[in-house]
This record gives sequence, C-alpha cells and structure tokens, in this order.
Amino acid sequence: MAEIGSRITIAQPSVGTRIGKRLWAWRRLPLIPMFILAVFVVTGIIAPVIAPHDPERGDIRARMVPPAWMEGGSSEYLLGTDHLGRDMLSRVIYGARISLVVVAVTLGVGLVIGVIAGLLAGWYGRWIDELMMRVVDIKLAIPTILLALVLVLALGQSFLIIVAILAIAVWPRFARNTRGEVLQLKNMDYVSLAKVAGASTPRILFVHIFPGVVNTLIILASLEVGIVILLESTLSFLGAGVPPPTPAWGSMVADGRDRLAVAWWISTMPGVAIMMVVLAMNLFGDWLRDKLDPRLRQLE
Repeated sequence: MAEIGSRITIAQPSVGTRIGKRLWAWRRLPLIPMFILAVFVVTGIIAPVIAPHDPERGDIRARMVPPAWMEGGSSEYLLGTDHLGRDMLSRVIYGARISLVVVAVTLGVGLVIGVIAGLLAGWYGRWIDELMMRVVDIKLAIPTILLALVLVLALGQSFLIIVAILAIAVWPRFARNTRGEVLQLKNMDYVSLAKVAGASTPRILFVHIFPGVVNTLIILASLEVGIVILLESTLSFLGAGVPPPTPAWGSMVADGRDRLAVAWWISTMPGVAIMMVVLAMNLFGDWLRDKLDPRLRQLE
C-alpha cells in the first residue's frame, strides 16, 4: 500500500514584496524634517569650518550688500551683509551653533531637574507631591518672558543666565509628565515584586520605573526643542538673550526690523532659519510620538 504524504509549504514573500515594504517604510519616515534637522545639527557642530567669514567682524565698505542672486549682490556674500558689513551666511551658520548649544544645555538641565522632581512627587505622594506640584503651578502661572526680563535686569546678561532662565521654563513640563507616569507605574506588579525582593527606593525609581518613562520623555524633549529655540530667539529679539556681538538668530532679526524696506534680508534670513528648524522639529516630534506611544501604535 503506497503511503501518501503531504507537505505544507509556507509561502515566502517575493523579493518585490520585500522591497515594496521597505520602500513603504521609508515613505512613512519624515525625511524632509529629518534632513533639515541633520543640516541644523551638522552646521552647528562644524560652523568654524564652513563659515566663509568671521561672523563678528564686518567691512563697513560692504554695508547692506544684497544676496548674490539680486542686482548689486556679490558671490562673496551669498546671503548679503547686514548694516555693519557682516556676512549674513556666516552669522546664520554661527547662529545655528548658538541655538544648538542652548537647546542641548537647557534640555539637559531641565530634564534632570524635572525627572527627579517628578519621580519623587509621584513615588512619595502626600506633602511632597503637593509641594512639587504647587511649585510647578506657580512657575506655569508666571510668564516666561516677564521672568526672563526681570532676571536679566537683576543679574545681568550672559549665556549662563539665559540657559538658567530657559531651564526654569522647561523643567515643570518634564516634572508633571514624569509624575503622571510614575503614578501609574508604581502600582504595577513588577514594582511590587521589587519591593518584596527588598530593592531600595533609588533602585526601584531608576532601574524599574524610570525605563517606563523614557518614551514619554523622548517625545516631550523633541517637542520642547522648538519651544526652546523660539524662547531664546524671542529673548534675543528683545535684547535679553545671548549678549552681542555673538550671533543669535533672534538678535539678527531685531537688527533688521528697522531696515526691512531697504535690506529685508537682514531679518528674513535668520527668520527663515528659525521657522524651518522649529517646523521640522515639531513634525519630527509628532512622528516620534506616533511611533513611541503604545496607545497610538495600537490604532495603526
């Protein structure tokens, strides 16, 4: 009697299908915002290498030269010059470096303060939670611009003062979001098992609970980048930001506000840089939130 066997064949996806899936995955990436942000970061890091001129030294004989594509422009100054004869392209490039440093230091300081405050408030609760959250409420009730102007008038204008002001502005958001996550995670089974196992409070907070908060912090930090750049630019525009002659995008916009009719590029070039970076960062932050938030992933 012949034995008849059967085989189950699992269909493997074709090469075309695999390539199509990869192309679809690439299409879903925010390629244009990622490219803009990459240019911003690389430009800030290697500014001394690619800047064609000294951003703080001008040539009075080359005052308000228009961009190279306009009549009267020069290939030596691709984006034109300002009212002191300083190269706009070099100043925009160095302005990216200032913004990059301000964002990195501000978010680093604000993140550390906010995470520690949120972990303590969410874990201990009671009067510690009440105290922390009332401090957060007080800070959120004070206009950041007003606080910045008062502190600059009282303490003077310097890079450290600006970073401290911006860190004060961003840490409450990190604290409030961290506290909310901790209130949910501290009742999870694995946290209860860590308590039973005799784990110390710092170990529970930073080894067991903190990893569950990281995704939220990454999303929030990506969205805060645009806010920090706008705040720094606003303070510089008002004369309370990074002290001159250091090139900052906000102060560059302020330099050209009285000369828009005759030299529009002085304000326009740094203004376009601010708009592009903030918009790209917000779009990238939205995409990151969709990818890292498990509640949104379930809807895909």
